[in-house]
Amino acid sequence: MKLYKVGKEGRVTIPKDIRTRLGLEAGDHVVITVSENRIILEPIMKTLLDLRGSVEVSGPQDINTIRKQVMADSVGKRVRKG
Repeated sequence: MKLYKVGKEGRVTIPKDIRTRLGLEAGDHVVITVSENRIILEPIMKTLLDLRGSVEVSGPQDINTIRKQVMADSVGKRVRKG
């Protein structure tokens, strides 16, 4: 186990070997939850493009509205689990 320092703005750098192992890149999203005295970071690996075609729709959809709903649903599920 390594010790890491929290910067003055509350930032902690995820070490390169961990980012590589999880496939995290700059700009990726993670969900942060707290469970008792632990902070849990979970990468969100699926995007809307990964899911395209998996649900039938009746007509054109607004991608920005769908993206916001998917992100809110994903965060809500992870918070309820924590």
